[in-house]
Amino acid sequence: QVQLVESGGGLVQPGGSLRLSCAASGSIYGFYVMGWYRQAPGKQRELVATIASGGSTNYANSDSVKGRFTISRDNAKNTVYLQMNSLKPEDTAVYYCNFVKGGITSWGQGTQVTVSS
Repeated sequence: QVQLVESGGGLVQPGGSLRLSCAASGSIYGFYVMGWYRQAPGKQRELVATIASGGSTNYANSDSVKGRFTISRDNAKNTVYLQMNSLKPEDTAVYYCNFVKGGITSWGQGTQVTVSS
């Protein structure tokens, strides 16, 4: 089992930045993928970005986050980060971290990001 704890969400003005963190604990070894997803009110949960245990990254196939969001990891801390810059009101959502290994997915509790003036 893997436990995930997200942090770093909050209220930020348009154009501002936030860094989300996802600390993982438990059976973390071998090949796995961690990712960030988000769910806005009334919408389906959508992919933001993923990063594999080897370091390769993948971003959502849209212009919504490209060039503004960066996923990274600190292996020593078993922590994945999502740096979000130039935030827009449409980035407002609950951001969830997940961990996928061997076909099993674990989710964090989510952290609220609100972009508003």
